[in-house]
Amino acid sequence: MRATRDWKDYRIIDTSNGEKLENWGGVLLIRPDPQIIWDTPRENLSWNRASGHYIRSSKGGGHWDFQKQVKGSWNISYRDLKFLIRPTGFKHTGLFPEQAVNWDYFDRKIRAAGRPVKVLNLFAYTGGATLACANAGASVCHVDASKGMVAWARENAALSGLSDKPVRWIVDDCEKFVAREIRRGNRYDAVIMDPPSYGRGPGGEVWQLEEQVYHLVSLCGQVLSENPLFFALNSYTTGLSPSVMEYLLGVTIGSRHSGIVSADEIGLPVEESGYILPCGSTALWEAE
Repeated sequence: MRATRDWKDYRIIDTSNGEKLENWGGVLLIRPDPQIIWDTPRENLSWNRASGHYIRSSKGGGHWDFQKQVKGSWNISYRDLKFLIRPTGFKHTGLFPEQAVNWDYFDRKIRAAGRPVKVLNLFAYTGGATLACANAGASVCHVDASKGMVAWARENAALSGLSDKPVRWIVDDCEKFVAREIRRGNRYDAVIMDPPSYGRGPGGEVWQLEEQVYHLVSLCGQVLSENPLFFALNSYTTGLSPSVMEYLLGVTIGSRHSGIVSADEIGLPVEESGYILPCGSTALWEAE
């Protein structure tokens, strides 16, 4: 499993009975996590000091229960990057800290390339990967279907002092955007994609990643340049194991470009137990 231990403004303190206790820049939050199937004793006193607790509803969804006054938003940092944190209606905070291990990988690959690098970041959310790539010197095309998420990403770029970097901020359906880029002849040296596990399109179309990811990855492979650097596929879908994702990249990207394919779980250390909590998977194709 790949994990970073370099966070200073974020920590998982403990995990138990379907929940994790996190420190987000001094704000303690309790959030649900389906991976946490153990019911270990909650001996750490910080469980009783949390400012916010996201409580799931038996009917689906849930709500935040704030025991202490919490600012509507606050900032945390990872290395040179700064992020706006804001608890949302569906347990999230606007950032997936486990992705920092991938941000570091993108940074290393771009800096080591020794040439201009164009990156396409799809399903780009609030821009963690976009900022990491821009900070390393790449030009980035950031695409997400949510206007609010793209606005949030631009706020993060401003906080990080990266507003003047060559980033295109695009609000669009990722698949349709890629198809147009292919027709326009626009190519990228690296593609990063983090498609959702499940969703519905504007016309009520059902999106299930397991059924559509092969087509999506195949399509996105066509937008790579003649000398690509890397292709990264993230997934939080339990039905897609790292081995399946590695195979998928091998028969799509690997069949068109010579390189190395790998995949692994990514995670975050838990202070109380010393173990690493799995937080999804990433498959990587990279040039040899």
